[in-house]
Amino acid sequence: MSICKQISRRTLAVAIGALLTAGAVQAQDTQTQATGTQPTQPSQAKPAAKNAAGATQNATTLNQVVVTGNSSFGGIRKIDASYSVTTATSEQIKELNPLSTADLLKMSPGVYPESSGGQTGANIEVAGFPSDSGAPFVTLQLNGSPLFPQWEYFTDAMFRLDDTIDRVEAVQGGPSVLYGNGQPGLIANFILKEGSSTPGGDVGITYGSEGMVRLDGFYGFPLFGKDSGWYGSIGGFWRKSDGVRDPQFASDKGGQLTATLSHDLEHGSIMFYARELQDKNQFVTDTPILNPAPGKFSAYPGFNPLTGTFGSNADRFQFLQTTPCFTAGCAPGGMNIDMANGQGGDVHVIGGNLDLDFDNGWSLSDKFILLGGNMDTSAFFSTGQNPMTLGSFITSDEQSFGLPANLTTTATYTNGKPANLNENVTVQNPEYIHKRIQSVSNEFHISKDLFDGNTLTLGNYTAVYSEFHQEDDGLNMLMQAKNNPNPIVLSATDGTNTYQLTDGQGLFWNNQPQSWMAFNEKWHAMTTALFAADTWNIGNWRFDGGLRVQYINIGGWFQNTASGDLDANPYTVYNNDAEYLIDSFQHPSYSKTAPSWTIGANYAINSNMSVYARVNDGVFLPTFDDVQPLPSTPVEKIHNMELGFKYQSPWIYADISAYRRLFYGVPYSITLDTGQINLVYGSTTKGLNTQVMIKPFNHFSVALSGNYMDGHYSGYAGCVPYVAQDGSNQCSSINGMDMDRQPRLQFRVTPAYEFPTSWGSMKFWMTYEHIGNRYSDQLQQQPLGTYYDLSIGAIANIGQDWMVTLRGTNMTNQIGITEGNARLFGFASGGGVILARSIEGREVNVQVKYKF
Repeated sequence: MSICKQISRRTLAVAIGALLTAGAVQAQDTQTQATGTQPTQPSQAKPAAKNAAGATQNATTLNQVVVTGNSSFGGIRKIDASYSVTTATSEQIKELNPLSTADLLKMSPGVYPESSGGQTGANIEVAGFPSDSGAPFVTLQLNGSPLFPQWEYFTDAMFRLDDTIDRVEAVQGGPSVLYGNGQPGLIANFILKEGSSTPGGDVGITYGSEGMVRLDGFYGFPLFGKDSGWYGSIGGFWRKSDGVRDPQFASDKGGQLTATLSHDLEHGSIMFYARELQDKNQFVTDTPILNPAPGKFSAYPGFNPLTGTFGSNADRFQFLQTTPCFTAGCAPGGMNIDMANGQGGDVHVIGGNLDLDFDNGWSLSDKFILLGGNMDTSAFFSTGQNPMTLGSFITSDEQSFGLPANLTTTATYTNGKPANLNENVTVQNPEYIHKRIQSVSNEFHISKDLFDGNTLTLGNYTAVYSEFHQEDDGLNMLMQAKNNPNPIVLSATDGTNTYQLTDGQGLFWNNQPQSWMAFNEKWHAMTTALFAADTWNIGNWRFDGGLRVQYINIGGWFQNTASGDLDANPYTVYNNDAEYLIDSFQHPSYSKTAPSWTIGANYAINSNMSVYARVNDGVFLPTFDDVQPLPSTPVEKIHNMELGFKYQSPWIYADISAYRRLFYGVPYSITLDTGQINLVYGSTTKGLNTQVMIKPFNHFSVALSGNYMDGHYSGYAGCVPYVAQDGSNQCSSINGMDMDRQPRLQFRVTPAYEFPTSWGSMKFWMTYEHIGNRYSDQLQQQPLGTYYDLSIGAIANIGQDWMVTLRGTNMTNQIGITEGNARLFGFASGGGVILARSIEGREVNVQVKYKF
């Protein structure tokens, strides 16, 4: 029986009930601050009592205990860690004003989420890690366990932020290569709130300017009496929203429910959790934007880049032809899709943590997670074709279909009204993607104090996982180039025969090699890793190092395709050159063993100042998507060097690090009109990450977080063909070009003022964000320019029980381009227009919360 079937809604409900009534364990508690340890003996903090209302400690303190990126029982203090870790409590997460889970990750300097595509599916760049889409160098963890072992583009679609999160810890590189799935980039570890001996929680309701209503809540409580050592919690959210880009139907709709059960043991704790996500979210594709000069952008007539969307009631429901019938006049088979389903998650999670610390120098930790569900997408994607007049489109389309000259063409909207031949139109690609994922993983650590100050840890991470992937994205839809458009239906006649250029929905195939596609594939994999890590405290020094050896084995099948006429009717030209699945399969496989290692040293100058250095080698092993097109995909190798400084005093907190990152064996492929381009190259990057909090006087603070990165491609001997701005065919090397999609400079400045009142307290803040110039392609032909945005916030704590929060993002409605035309390699602007994607426009919401 599949994992997905085992973790049905009914099974999950029973599991949650069982966890809350019977049971087992408290997890490692990471809310403690180790404040009494001398700098000459770096601390290993012990779990402390739980806090049902969430962590109240300040995450900007070097005494805060972190558990991510280390094997120490109970974690270590920030000042003792020979790596940089960024943390935020549940209240600080709110103050960061994240648009989504991905948007929150920019709290880690050098991380750039392209927060323009909606709630899920964001491209997330990590400074110095070359990636062209998705989030291959980002792993989301829940209580220390990777949600999914493979690095996929839908990582953030599995997870939503709500009041069940106690805090998040984000680590870039360093010791993370040893643990979990060995992610060499960014690990964001979300740690759940648990119950406590004192029952309590909160409930809140939020209203947003885009018709959004959201209900949040959390409740933690003791089980079997407050002194039993058993605790439970339950919480989550539900919301509905039209979205800033209103598609004329609910763009975001769904919710999440999380429950925990924990128990204090004589030598540690054990904790179980269960999570159910049912959520649907709008996915935003590239839209037409005026591009009069490189890096300069403004609104396209009829389409606001901040609020516009191709979604509408007119194109919401579609039937996609997918299966040929081979008989003249027959009706091809296919599927109905509803674009309101968007990109979302139907995900079920069960996990648990066991932490034990014995009196004889032994300790152990075990984390497991079981995940199953569907990650489906029904959304428009860009075809890469800039808008043109309807008359021009008809001429070019008839030519591409090879139709006779001098035809009389009829163009109507799908509502039957005649279309205007002089209006601008666009072609968008409606896609239905079904992914069924399932995984089970476990990580085990056992540690022994070998002698005074030295601890050796041995461990294993093993994961078994699979994915079924079905995709139909061969059809294109002709529609108005405006917000909430109408599709357009085309037919042409020579007086005797009528040629249907589109079907009755405005859908058609054409003979562009990148424009039609059908997938049906199933993959399974097993990965296991053995690792050894050692820490050694000598006076003010803390040394650590480790080695990991990981093995991966991937197998599966994918179905072959053919192209041709779906209905044996030469006059339905819209489906005469379609791609469809045939009864033929390929069975690729892949296996590889690769090592990773890390060495770090931290020196405590005094009780509030330290410096560190670290060197590590990591690997990026191929995923399912890599094996199918290229079974000989190389293993990407990452060499990272880092120096850091940490300091804290009553008026300043500073965590500053400099790095150098080298990549080898990076594969890239793109299909163009001229065929497929395959590259294997490397990169060289140096940069500086900064986190500073200044408190010049009482109640006032200024936070600065930012990154400077100088990254270039290297190691590619040949030239890459592309179309230049003047339309000529060129071929250039990518060596020395800036890494695409990553800003050289990005920073955020947040002044805040907090003061007590006779009835509670007030806090106000504003964040100025600057994103420097980037390029959408490796050849620097698509400059994306710079942009800034302003967000605001205010919190009023009224008495002990009430809290009112006001938040707003992009208050000045700035256009900020996050990606250019990803379907083209080289220059993409034509006639002063480009297909690109901007950040969303102004959004304001207010929440009223009652705490009890």
